[in-house]
Amino acid sequence: MQKMYLFITITNREDGNEFTNFFNSKEIPVVYSTPCRGTAKKSILDVFGIEESLKTVHYTIVTENKKEELLKSLTKDMAIDLPNRGIAVSIPLSSIGSRHALEAFADGHQDDESKNEVKDMTQCQTELIVTICEKGHTEQVMDAAREAGAAGGTVIHAKGTGAKYAKFFGLTLADEKEMIYIVSSTENKKNIMTSIIQGAGPHTDAHAIVFSLPVSDTAGLRIFDK
Repeated sequence: MQKMYLFITITNREDGNEFTNFFNSKEIPVVYSTPCRGTAKKSILDVFGIEESLKTVHYTIVTENKKEELLKSLTKDMAIDLPNRGIAVSIPLSSIGSRHALEAFADGHQDDESKNEVKDMTQCQTELIVTICEKGHTEQVMDAAREAGAAGGTVIHAKGTGAKYAKFFGLTLADEKEMIYIVSSTENKKNIMTSIIQGAGPHTDAHAIVFSLPVSDTAGLRIFDK
């Protein structure tokens, strides 16, 4: 059975339908999309030749073969590596809840022979840093992240569903939150996470908690591809 991946694509909001149609053309059976926004300051945007805009995050779960097909097609057919076009990352899954869920996402391809050897996730060169903070404190988190070399991030509005009085260092888990995605080199991950904890951690009004996930592959991130 092939390894399964969480495949995340971040695009401009205005391009959302175009990418949805792209996933449909690749016979991806299930795609979840949610609105979000970028965080990069104007000075950073100018350096990379991109403009601030509303974003859409697309999530799906795919087999290794389908992941490789998507990565190639996103670059070749969707030109995702052009400035201000979008980015894509894949994150390996350790398990999936049931055979029915597996079949729903894999669309019958989970038993196909894999075209590639499974990668050693301890050797990943890229990581997805996820920060959860109080609503309205995104800039506090990003200012701390930028001090450690982060270029920008993507913000998703979220709401916790924990117990009514569940708290974590003063952070009420069920309140409205902002979730911030930052793609970083593995080499600089620790510096960025440490800076976020120091500048926007539980001891601050942001009450940020942060963790990271290994990224097996990317598209549209030429700075990391190099």
